[in-house]
Amino acid sequence: MNLKNKKILITGSGGFIGSHLVERLLKEGCSVKAFVRYNSFNTWGWLESFDKKVLENLEIFIGDIRDPNGVRTAVKGVDVIFHLAALISIPYSYHSPDSYVDTNIKGTLNILQAARDYNVEKVLITSTSEVYGTAKYVPIDENHPKQGQSPYSATKIGADYIAESFYRSFNLPVVIVRPFNTYGPRQSARAVIPTIITQLLSGEKNIKLGSLHPTRDLVFVKDTVEGFVKIAESNETIGQEINIATGKEISIGDLAKMIIEMINPEAKIEVEPERQRPENSEVERLLGSNKKLQELTGWTPQTSLEEGLKITIEWLRNPENLNHYKPWIYNI
Repeated sequence: MNLKNKKILITGSGGFIGSHLVERLLKEGCSVKAFVRYNSFNTWGWLESFDKKVLENLEIFIGDIRDPNGVRTAVKGVDVIFHLAALISIPYSYHSPDSYVDTNIKGTLNILQAARDYNVEKVLITSTSEVYGTAKYVPIDENHPKQGQSPYSATKIGADYIAESFYRSFNLPVVIVRPFNTYGPRQSARAVIPTIITQLLSGEKNIKLGSLHPTRDLVFVKDTVEGFVKIAESNETIGQEINIATGKEISIGDLAKMIIEMINPEAKIEVEPERQRPENSEVERLLGSNKKLQELTGWTPQTSLEEGLKITIEWLRNPENLNHYKPWIYNI
């Protein structure tokens, strides 16, 4: 599929990955409709940081992914959907699981129903490596068992299976895209990398973190977005679940030491119990296989961890960007 001149709907477009995807598809020559959650301030998330000339080429749709009528209105007339809208914080899902069911499961169902009714050419549903839980084997491929180790991951598993059912039941052209731990500019403060960097840039000497031993497969946001684009372009990806991963892992502790060395080598790590997940909920190891993605699309990661961290740190050094964060509090 050639995406140029296609009408593209991106849900979650004001968020971290979504805003980068908007930029990438505009450069591709797509007609982009950016679905932004309604709020009384009429703010558009990270899209607010775009140059006005870029915003002039963007159609903003204000709505709520939980509302089927609004979703149908947004989907009408589009060719391709990138569905990224979701609640993603794991700690917040422990005490507000209902909201995760409504947004992640019912929101995805609304997208699928509308896409079926309007004969959308391709629907990319965003999953997460958290659906795998702690690795039973590595590298984790798409056949790895699903494990609901948090309410968040459980709702994403549910959304994935609903998407699969629409492919099998109604032949809807669905792809389940499963990024591993994406990082980079604009990532929310509930994620570990901006948590570490913003504390350091704010002058903290004791960097407060949760568990240090779990490992993660970290993908720079530009590489994740390129994976989305290549999956959308390929005619071989329909009906598939596809990882976006580097095939490398690093522990949270070693990651923190790496970032500390890059900003302030004198800083120390302090573990706070409130930042730790319940024992049976912690995902101990994530190391993904990108073999299927490479075979279907030729994608390979282009950004090393060191390079990606440098870019992220420099972005956060800008006071206009750092002011979006509150490093003195634990953001769940």
